[in-house]
Amino acid sequence: MDFATNPNDGIRIAYQVVGSGPPLLLVHGSLLTHTIWRTFGYVKALRPSRALILVDMRGHGRSDKPHEIDAYRMDTVTDDLVAVLDAAGIARTDYWGYSYGGRAGLSLTAKAPERISSLIVGGGSHGPQAGAFDRLFFPGCADVLETRGMDGFIDEWNKHRLFPVDAATRAVFSANDASAMAAYFRASDVEPGLSDEALRQFTVPSLFYVGSQDHTRLDDAHAAADLVPGAELHLIDGFDHSTTPAASTEVLSVVHPFLTVHPQA
Repeated sequence: MDFATNPNDGIRIAYQVVGSGPPLLLVHGSLLTHTIWRTFGYVKALRPSRALILVDMRGHGRSDKPHEIDAYRMDTVTDDLVAVLDAAGIARTDYWGYSYGGRAGLSLTAKAPERISSLIVGGGSHGPQAGAFDRLFFPGCADVLETRGMDGFIDEWNKHRLFPVDAATRAVFSANDASAMAAYFRASDVEPGLSDEALRQFTVPSLFYVGSQDHTRLDDAHAAADLVPGAELHLIDGFDHSTTPAASTEVLSVVHPFLTVHPQA
């Protein structure tokens, strides 16, 4: 892994570039790392034709893990992503993010549209995030992280899921710093999100996808896609928020045509 440094607070962000071709920045969801793109086959499918920038978001994976709530403000997170692009020598990139990564992509597109050629958002939301993690995982999840650690969090989450936590997700979740994740959860809880007007100003080609059983983000995906001019919206049939990333065959079937029709400008 290489490291980029956020110039504003000195936090180091781990990343690596694999493959060749036009750049595509891949940004994972909460409690995961860049390895999720490998685990479910996205890297294998994309690297022959794309230079993939794989990032561990702050607090995750090999990136630094601050325990302060203020360290996870979205404005700071988007600065991390700009720092990665600068460190990798990439002026402009296609962007693909899931969940947290999708939200970060929407924020980055609003903040620095000159760095984004096209935008793919899976299971994302542009709205206020108050209570989002309690709805996504279970009520009081940040408190469980602080008091029972990651193992306690996973055990409690299993009680609220449509499907049991798969082995790959459990392994990645278990490697997290529980205190860092609790701080990130609490920061997200006060995140105001983006205004509808901000999304109406987007000019990059955009694609949204969401699991048909993702009751936490289904309405959000529809709302965002309706706001972004010319955006596509695709439902991944039969999957919820946590299982949609594993549906790589279904997801790639809608993303591949989009990337082909909208080559990097």
